[in-house]
Amino acid sequence: MAKIKIAQNPTFTAEVKIPRVGGVPVPVQFTFRYMDRTALAKLYDGWNKAAEANSEKARDENVSLEQFTADQLKLQAEQIKAVTTGWGFDEDFTDDAILDLVTSCVGAPQAVLDAYQEAYKPARLGN
Repeated sequence: MAKIKIAQNPTFTAEVKIPRVGGVPVPVQFTFRYMDRTALAKLYDGWNKAAEANSEKARDENVSLEQFTADQLKLQAEQIKAVTTGWGFDEDFTDDAILDLVTSCVGAPQAVLDAYQEAYKPARLGN
């Protein structure tokens, strides 16, 4: 019988279907950072608080749509940086490239986060 370690690998890869305006989604390989359940909960709590703060700021301070969008793009770039360590795009994996991705591909941040969460779902057994 094979021996199996309890500890998870520090990274894993998954395909993300990146939406393209006017075209079909393009599969891109991403390298994701493994986090245990406690770390994930802390991360998601932080994201929820940041999203709520952005919404409150927009409501209370009459922030323009442009400023609200800039705040959302910043949060989405931070989310991608938090869970990924690399990708299969031609561009190098840099802060500027991540910001370019979330700015130019509207559905990309959600696609990346969905693929990350999907990897944590228990594998289906059988057919």
